[in-house]
Amino acid sequence: MDGTGYAMRVTLARLKSNAPEAVILILAIAIRCWGIEIKPPHFDEAINGWFADRITSSGLYSYDPSNYHGPLHFYLVWISQTLFGRELWALRLPAILAGVLSVAAMLRFRVFLGEPVSRFAALAMALSPAYVFYSRYSIHESWQVLFSILLLQGILGLWQTGRRRWFFSLCAGLTGMVLTKETYILHLGCFILGALALWIWGKLSPSRPAWPIARQSWTRDDAILGISISTLVVIFFYSGGFLDFSLIQGLWQTLTLWIDTGIESAGHEKTSHDLLGPLNYYWIALMARYEWPALAGLLAGLRFAAPSDARFRYIAISAGGVLLAYSIIPYKTPWCVISILWPFFLLLGELLRELTHNYSRRRIWWASAPLLVVSAGMMFKLNFRDFTDDREPYVYVQTHTDIYHFVDPLVHAAEVDPEGYHMRGAILLNSYYPLPWMLGDFTRIGYYEAEESPDLEGLDFLVIESAHENEFENKLRFPFFKVPFRIRSGQEDCTAYFATSRFRAYFDREPDFQPERGAFNE
Repeated sequence: MDGTGYAMRVTLARLKSNAPEAVILILAIAIRCWGIEIKPPHFDEAINGWFADRITSSGLYSYDPSNYHGPLHFYLVWISQTLFGRELWALRLPAILAGVLSVAAMLRFRVFLGEPVSRFAALAMALSPAYVFYSRYSIHESWQVLFSILLLQGILGLWQTGRRRWFFSLCAGLTGMVLTKETYILHLGCFILGALALWIWGKLSPSRPAWPIARQSWTRDDAILGISISTLVVIFFYSGGFLDFSLIQGLWQTLTLWIDTGIESAGHEKTSHDLLGPLNYYWIALMARYEWPALAGLLAGLRFAAPSDARFRYIAISAGGVLLAYSIIPYKTPWCVISILWPFFLLLGELLRELTHNYSRRRIWWASAPLLVVSAGMMFKLNFRDFTDDREPYVYVQTHTDIYHFVDPLVHAAEVDPEGYHMRGAILLNSYYPLPWMLGDFTRIGYYEAEESPDLEGLDFLVIESAHENEFENKLRFPFFKVPFRIRSGQEDCTAYFATSRFRAYFDREPDFQPERGAFNE
């Protein structure tokens, strides 16, 4: 009985000690999964889904160096859609998984930096408007965050302990980054230059403690094994599962293209608020609007310029370098912010931990609570209320819910009639994504430029830019319902024409969604 009672006490103590981590992870999962389909698929999400569909039809992903994204996310979306169907939640499931694993990885920093720091950083990430918004969004950057965290943990692990497990963590992080996005060059460069800057700064202002590099316990065989596995994995994905080795050259071809795009910005420049010549405060402005814990962490990083723990100095230097690099590059899309923010959560967590030596722990956590409360409030507002509001900077060329005014009648017609997926339709728009993915199960839809003139005979539906209504209405040879809608901001308004013979039942059962009066041509 004494032994049993002791074991129970130990188990309960462990559960109690791990309870905060469990709560943070459950919170992260719930926030990222709840209502995952309330937001229509974004243009880029649909492109990713379309590439996954191509894998299904061709058997491989043909890596294109001008696509600026590695193959990993496409294969993960393909697996998700193969297992669970072409559902919006399945399209977003890999990003949700990456987001949750990133929070778990932040908790893993307790091995190096202690529980208070890791718990605060993980909670800040779990509630962050950006990390939640883009974890609920099928995008590559969520994986880049996870792998960059693993890379830093590998560096810290080799630095502090030299154990082989951290060598493999470093290999996994670097491999994952190479498979995800070409920006791995930027992050890897900042980690390398950060080490050099730390050494130089240590000569001027010694670190306390300095944390000399530990004796390494990994062997040459471990190095051969880790590098070989990493190389094999990279070749496997970039060659389409060893089916086309000519695709591997895209690994280095893409770097030139990526640099050119970063400089030219391809329409994604953010230079209207320049403060520092070629620099601008776009990322800091996003932090000031949404990410108060990260902004406070950026300011906290200044503390580590003074004599301080070498590990946090290194994190501050590397994080500052990443922020500087992304600020210099004219090409800016808001989802890149998640590759910038996470180290600043660690820096703020450490500053709070230091303050607990002079003040009560409860007071410090109460002092940080407003930052987390504001972050949680902004997160909820952005993700569950204003997720298509163009006034929100994170809502960048987001698809409007108006798109369902066109999609829902088609889906309903296909559900009530097995032949509905073979309806003949034409979509004449200069930019029509995400429609090809949303309507991927329909077999007879033609996609055309707005200025083209396809055969309109025998159509069940037609979509055009609203500016061309007069031109096309005179050409239609079937009675129709006329429904206006918008795909996204910055694009021309659209008009859909539905043949009354096929869609009357749908509009008859939708009293709150009727075509404009007088929009019949019977």
